[in-house]
Amino acid sequence: MKDAARRIAVLASAPYVAWMLLMFALPAAGAGECAAYAVKTFAGAALLALFAVCAVRRYGLRAGLSLPGLAAGLAAGLAVAVLWIAPEYSEFYREWFATGSLPDPRASGDSPFAPENCGWPLTLVRLAGSAFVIAPAEELFFRWFLYRRLQSADWLSPSRRVFDMQAFLWTTALFALEHDRFAAGAAAGAVYLAVYLRRGVASAALAHSVTNLALGIWAIARCEWTFW
Repeated sequence: MKDAARRIAVLASAPYVAWMLLMFALPAAGAGECAAYAVKTFAGAALLALFAVCAVRRYGLRAGLSLPGLAAGLAAGLAVAVLWIAPEYSEFYREWFATGSLPDPRASGDSPFAPENCGWPLTLVRLAGSAFVIAPAEELFFRWFLYRRLQSADWLSPSRRVFDMQAFLWTTALFALEHDRFAAGAAAGAVYLAVYLRRGVASAALAHSVTNLALGIWAIARCEWTFW
């Protein structure tokens, strides 16, 4: 069982770890940024597919999405999107609750991911990657694996429904520090964990995907690229 737990941990962590490694290895600005995001998206998607196949076929893991779980994921995802967007129209929030001083969303300038700069195919790849690749990859890593690994070396043994304050603080803090909006990141991490504890990782991944999809659509529709 321990060997299986280690293999599942590697499979569950691989999409997020690969994404982060590629983020540092590939261009983060300039003409190559859109292509770099596409590479991260396809690599992450391939590793998520590998995890899904191996988890189900080899290890018999299931992560079904019930109707209450679907409702919880959709509601939580939209709530986090509102929590992420609404405060940024306040100058005080942009200055004190984020790393550095964020631009006013209404005057956030241009983006390499705008359709007029990279074309709609790469813009849509960016939207899909943020919503359907990195979002579930982060939920697998932070909520499904790391939260339980901080409770026990035999990380599959703790019940999903058990709340552990130390694991909560660590995973929420790390998730917040991963984002320049650390206050919004902490709130999002707490909400996603609550969804995970009550409804499972599929619902948490759905919530995160809905948030990222809403942020992307908002940014594209309103040309407020600071959210993207």
